[in-house]
Amino acid sequence: MRADRLVAVLLLMQSRGRVTAAEIAAEMEVSVATARRDLEALSAAGVPVYPQAGRGGGWALLGGARTDLSGLKASEARALFLLLGPAAAIAPEAKAALRKLVRALPSTFRQEAEAAADAVVVDPARWGEHRRTRPVLVDLLEDAVVRRRKARLTYSGRERVVAPFGLVDKDDTWYLIAGTPDGQRTFRVDRVTDAEVTEEPAERPTHFDLAAAWDEVVTAMEARRATTTATATVDARHLPVLRDYFGRHCEVISQGERVRVTLTAPTALDIARQLAGWGDLVIVEGPQTVRDELAKLAAQLTTLYGRQDQGQWPSPPTPPARRSRH
Repeated sequence: MRADRLVAVLLLMQSRGRVTAAEIAAEMEVSVATARRDLEALSAAGVPVYPQAGRGGGWALLGGARTDLSGLKASEARALFLLLGPAAAIAPEAKAALRKLVRALPSTFRQEAEAAADAVVVDPARWGEHRRTRPVLVDLLEDAVVRRRKARLTYSGRERVVAPFGLVDKDDTWYLIAGTPDGQRTFRVDRVTDAEVTEEPAERPTHFDLAAAWDEVVTAMEARRATTTATATVDARHLPVLRDYFGRHCEVISQGERVRVTLTAPTALDIARQLAGWGDLVIVEGPQTVRDELAKLAAQLTTLYGRQDQGQWPSPPTPPARRSRH
């Protein structure tokens, strides 16, 4: 029994006042028997729906009862469908649910809701890249999260049984936050080679908040990545580009025609590599290790490309021989 269909049935009843099982079946694209079961399920759940026998009968909400969902304002309905629209273009299930919800809305809202659903398209692929597909394991782990079931993972060659708390999509890389015997852990889904949802119940901490948990993971990860700090100056007009390039790893120290900033990365070489293409637009004040790495990169580029006038091109470096594992 699908929760989205029950919600749609409830909204449909409110918008029309009284409906028959046949009308619900036609709108929801299910059998009449399924429509009756949905109505009975709503009644058993405590929703005040009741049947009226005889000619002109059907099912109705007791006393014209209203639900919070169907009491949406026009602006709230528009915001909801603006959010659901892009998802519906990607997931067939979301598209089907959206269609049912549109039908169940009051007639005065339908046209604007449909326009909102088609107003935005989200293209997750960057320029020059192919569109990435959602990993198959994400659907399986998502099912474990929703049904509160433990999952057996093969991760980095080791089998683990975890209690899935939630999934996070960060720039098309998926992460699973889960409980383990050693406490809460984060797993990259693309490193999971095999997964199986068990029927063993998984307990989720009462006050667990997925967004807050992920924020803690990101903060800890960024702290580990930001072990080297450099101080540099950049022309004020180029600051927005530099900040966009380094993100949270660029902090302004002082403003002026030349802006002083701190830049962080795991190593001095990482900072130098990111700044090499900026030339003299960014001047590194220190530490000396970053300046030395920039000088090395400049020397390598000069060696590689400085012979162009003489028509001499160095051969590509020979990769080191692989050591046998045997």
